[in-house]
Amino acid sequence: MATVTTITTNYQGEFLQEYISAMLLSGKTLNDGAITIKPNVKHKATLKSLDLTGAIGDATCDFTDTGVLTLADVVIEPKPLQVNMTLCKSDFRDDWEAVSMGYSAFDSLPPNFASYITGHIAAQIAETVEKNIWNGDDSAGSGNNLFEGFEQRLTSSTITGVGATTIDHTNVIAFLNGVVEDIPNAVYGAEDLMIYVPNNVYRAYVRALGGFVANVGAAGIDNKGTTFYQMEQKLTVNGIPLQRCPGMSDNRAIAGRKSNLYFGTGLVSDHNEVKLLDMSDLDGSDNVRFVSRFTAATQVGIAADAIHRTPAV
Repeated sequence: MATVTTITTNYQGEFLQEYISAMLLSGKTLNDGAITIKPNVKHKATLKSLDLTGAIGDATCDFTDTGVLTLADVVIEPKPLQVNMTLCKSDFRDDWEAVSMGYSAFDSLPPNFASYITGHIAAQIAETVEKNIWNGDDSAGSGNNLFEGFEQRLTSSTITGVGATTIDHTNVIAFLNGVVEDIPNAVYGAEDLMIYVPNNVYRAYVRALGGFVANVGAAGIDNKGTTFYQMEQKLTVNGIPLQRCPGMSDNRAIAGRKSNLYFGTGLVSDHNEVKLLDMSDLDGSDNVRFVSRFTAATQVGIAADAIHRTPAV
């Protein structure tokens, strides 16, 4: 059965050959290199960790063993995913792009539309992967249930003293300060340490720094008020980089080392490849199929080195 296609138009005259789509979340986390991408994982890969404690002891005349060496590993197993869509060319014969399909009965899908929908599918893949990297829940009934995300992998705990369970410009600084205070001592100061936050927390922090809270000052950072911030400008919290992650659920933060948070896949390029198959020469139908296949998974190297926090009254 073909993919359900709904065409809504008040078309009169020649189509201007432009398409406008709803704004999509980009694959920002991967595009920014905010976590470690582990490519070329065909089925499974083992991520090994090593911990050495007590290696230094008092000197003696004898050889005395010191230290405890602990080796551990976790498995990252990318899940195969796909896009399968079928469009019927007859849906477009009486619409805006009929002329561009050609006059033969053996016509093709409108070329501008074919190009557009191919890019749109690739953008949808990026958006879906971004959401699942963070709030993916592989249990039944979840909206983002493609693969397990970091929010599910890292058990959350609350930070008190924020004053509300919803983050806004009045409490975001207290919340983020609490996150910094909870970062494990072994991780604090690492050069690749980051605090990952969703859009609503990031937006609240920008507003707060613009002078919307008393402890920043009425004129905000550098006395520039709300004009201090340029979109995608890099922000920090107590010196720690703050990473905006559109796929995260609201009102939370995850802190950890980039080198400890993994995204596994086969080929990274698979996430951008969408194939168009005109079925008329294969089965005589009027259908065009769009096909994409890729793999994706997340994993945390050492769970104790990352924290997941939400606010509490």
